Amino acid sequence: MESFLYQASIYLAAAVIAVPIAARMGLGSVLGYLAAGIVIGPVLGLIGSETQELQHFAEFGVVMMLFLIGLELEPKALWDMRHRLIGLGGLQVVVSTMALTAAAVLAGQPWTVGLAIGLALSLSSTAIVLQTLSEKGLMQTGGGRSAFSVLLTQDIAVIPILAFLPLLAVHEFATLGPDGSISLALHEDAAAHHAVPSLVEGLPGWGVTLVTIGVIGGVILAGIYLTRPVFRYINAARLREMYTALALLIVVGISFLLTLVGLSPALGAFLAGVVLANSEFRHELESDLEPFKGLLLGLFFITVGAGINFQAFFADPGDLIGLALLVILAKGIILYVLARAFGLKSRDRWLFTLSLAQAGEFGFVLVAFSLQQNVIPQDISEKLLLIIALTMLITPLLFILYDQISRRMRDAAPVHAPDAIDEEGPVIIAGIGRFGQIVNRLVQASGFKTIVLDHDMQTIQLMRRFGIKGFMGDPTRPELLKAAGLMKARVLVVAMDDRDKATMLVAYARRQRPDLHIVARAYDRNHVFQLYRAGANDIVREMFDSSLRAGRYVLENIGLTEYEAAEAEQTFYTHDRESVRRLAEVWDPNIPSSENAAYVARARELEKELEAALLNRVSEVDQKKSA
Repeated sequence: MESFLYQASIYLAAAVIAVPIAARMGLGSVLGYLAAGIVIGPVLGLIGSETQELQHFAEFGVVMMLFLIGLELEPKALWDMRHRLIGLGGLQVVVSTMALTAAAVLAGQPWTVGLAIGLALSLSSTAIVLQTLSEKGLMQTGGGRSAFSVLLTQDIAVIPILAFLPLLAVHEFATLGPDGSISLALHEDAAAHHAVPSLVEGLPGWGVTLVTIGVIGGVILAGIYLTRPVFRYINAARLREMYTALALLIVVGISFLLTLVGLSPALGAFLAGVVLANSEFRHELESDLEPFKGLLLGLFFITVGAGINFQAFFADPGDLIGLALLVILAKGIILYVLARAFGLKSRDRWLFTLSLAQAGEFGFVLVAFSLQQNVIPQDISEKLLLIIALTMLITPLLFILYDQISRRMRDAAPVHAPDAIDEEGPVIIAGIGRFGQIVNRLVQASGFKTIVLDHDMQTIQLMRRFGIKGFMGDPTRPELLKAAGLMKARVLVVAMDDRDKATMLVAYARRQRPDLHIVARAYDRNHVFQLYRAGANDIVREMFDSSLRAGRYVLENIGLTEYEAAEAEQTFYTHDRESVRRLAEVWDPNIPSSENAAYVARARELEKELEAALLNRVSEVDQKKSA
């Protein structure tokens, strides 16, 4: 017991220390977990051989992750992905295997060993990639969805690969029974090691197919018709922990059931998630399993880092790093070509390429299995395990590289010539997004003509469908503004999303028309100060008025009357306008507000004044009531 508590403390402490540091540095949690494993394993030697046992347990985090992803995918969405699953995913596995096999054969390996190497290295890391895509909010991008399709195809491909590898064994041969069943002559120790219950052992091919289809069909029917009664039964117990127990039972039970017919537990969990995607209990399952998924995945990454054999690595570090980089380069080239062939855009293309260029955790399984089946020799297997681990360690750096590329890249957008503006009006509205639309509707409904400008052709076309005329073009272009009547307009409304362009437009308009009234949309308080200096007359923070109204509703529902809440709202509004003006006097664009001592001191002073103003207003209202 003491040993277990010691090990648990080491793993948890390493995660708690390393992961927040990595996240603060922008490296992502995965690299933090890997670094934690390296420190407590090879560097400090605080943990030992138990990491291999823990890794098998922690791999269940991948199973849970695929179940939760399946919950987000309705069957219709999965059907819509069929072209990517079969085309993009299938081609990636096949082409990567062929290229890596050819490289291994050219390096002097027999074709059987080369093919086993190619199969093991062709699969990417489901755990690292999906975890990182989720963290960075990239799962719903074109590149993220394509990467997920490939990963799902790879998980499915593991099943036939495991069935195929024994056929490559050097001294073992497959025999065909008189009933059509396939039997393999395994080593006694390997057979004993893999002795697990099976529903299809010894069955002919048609029998295996029928049993497999029956089990999958049973899972689907149970998900559709059985989960609701079971959840109602659990709900009757009124014990919160029973929901968690049921969620774990669903994932564990279905995963085990599919292993009995030789299918991947991860695939079974994903299938169960898809079946339950339309269930009203989906969110309950997600909230119950999310903590387990996160901890188990973290534990898995720690064991990967701790399991790296640095003694073997330092014996030949140059070759191993070079081979790992060559694997990433070879897979990256193949992925990039496939991404272009399937029409992915530039940013999505790079995300797809860099996220899947590594080898993955299933590579560990395939290498170990190949060694047991006498497909590859011991020395090659040790090098392969190190190469796979190194590519996984490099993966977070590839995501950082993607972030840098993405910041410097803009997706190519259709180039439209600006419209010829043949009208003028007293009000010019630059930007017709959610903010500008409300302003435009109010002004037009009040009987005044507006000239609407926006650089987004789709937005302009959408407005025209609703009978609102607008002109496509960049509002910051001087010739476009003058054509819209800048020199005669009475009011300019700057409602653009791009804060820098909005400030630039205000400054230009003020230089051209000192008498023009400019109403500008501000992103935050710092943007207010920039617009104020640029020359805007009225500045509206995009969230300020709506937040103020929400605060008034809160006051009305915790004891204040509508009149008292409205007075408090008005007092806050008046004081805030004065506060912004006074803070603008000490604001310095070259110093962050939190580090500007004069700004912080004045902000504290103004906050005390606000509290006093609100208390005085409450007292005045009470006096009026008593009078």
